[in-house]
Amino acid sequence: RYEQREDFAVVMQPFFRNTFVPLDSNGKPDLSFFSTDCFHFSERGYAEMAVALWNNMLEPVGEKQSYNNFTHDRSKLKCPTLEKPFLFTVRNSGFGNTAPISVKTEPSVPYWAVIVAAVAGVLAGSL
Repeated sequence: RYEQREDFAVVMQPFFRNTFVPLDSNGKPDLSFFSTDCFHFSERGYAEMAVALWNNMLEPVGEKQSYNNFTHDRSKLKCPTLEKPFLFTVRNSGFGNTAPISVKTEPSVPYWAVIVAAVAGVLAGSL
């Protein structure tokens, strides 16, 4: 949808795709990364995710890190360079003149079939 635009881009940031629960020195889950409900992140966990997201935005498409190592090490924070002082998109990663990533296809079920099925379902339910 946005591939031909030069003023807007949508880029998948896969930093969380292959991430595992961080472990403590005893090999058990490190609960300092999670809030008291053990589901949401704590401040420390959100800080790690923010670093991973920032780093992903500074990596070219096709070379993005798909995991987070939870090291709590601020030296792993990447910075823009003089040669590449921008957030990477498909276009500025060198894929700007290739075929589209996703090909638009026709839906497998025509829209009118959904309407007919819905009306038939309402009629059958009312009987």
